[in-house]
Amino acid sequence: MRRYIIFMVIFSCLLASCEADEKLEGASFSERKDTAFTDWYVPDYFIPETVYVVGLGDSLTEGVGDERKKDGYFGRMAKNMERWKGVKEIESNNLAKRGRRSDELIDQLEDPKVQSEIKKADVIYLTIGGNDIMKVVKANIFKLKMKPFYAELGDFENRLDEVFKMIRGLNGDSIIVIAGLYNPFSIVTDEPNEFETIIEDWNEAIEVQAIMDGKACFVPVLDLFDTNEDLVYHTDFFHPNAKGYDTMAARYEASIKKCGLAELSEGKLDFGE
Repeated sequence: MRRYIIFMVIFSCLLASCEADEKLEGASFSERKDTAFTDWYVPDYFIPETVYVVGLGDSLTEGVGDERKKDGYFGRMAKNMERWKGVKEIESNNLAKRGRRSDELIDQLEDPKVQSEIKKADVIYLTIGGNDIMKVVKANIFKLKMKPFYAELGDFENRLDEVFKMIRGLNGDSIIVIAGLYNPFSIVTDEPNEFETIIEDWNEAIEVQAIMDGKACFVPVLDLFDTNEDLVYHTDFFHPNAKGYDTMAARYEASIKKCGLAELSEGKLDFGE
């Protein structure tokens, strides 16, 4: 009798599973979630796949200053991503370059070879804007005023919007992870100054762009490099050192968790236990 009951329970479960499969056949992921048969749905990350990662932007993504030669936060994140659910292996291509400004990034995105990389990307890591600000600093080094920084900010916002449009024209599904800026002059003085306000306003512009995109995640790093008390700067006192990139990678993971990796990837990726 006991064997008979067990057999009937197993048979009933199998029958329910078949019925669920028939009703879910051809349904989209969102439609599957809204049905009573969600418990039978296997998430995309159940079958791991190769994830392609591309780095864009300036020296921070290139990893300048990393004495351990681990390719900065980008290399660390590529390694960390191997633990994510849905990842079989990571393939990456870092196209970032020291000194690159937003206008130069737009020029780079017009390169057919770069466009080919963008089309393949599942995740894009991007840092941009620091050299746009430094251009203003160098042009006004003897008479620094706030007005030129805000004039440049308006142009930067337009260029950043163009960058996102170009990326989305090539790839509408990739996750874009973009970091904010920090103030390297904080190692000179810990007194509040106008430059901090400028950095905060530029960061707000970057964050707003990420929010408007819908599949992007903003990573704040301003507080990580506020003074050099934690010895996070390279000997050039401008770029992070290996410890600084360690802290950046940790902040990247925390920010991506907050943004919601599963939602951004539409169920293809998630963090492990």
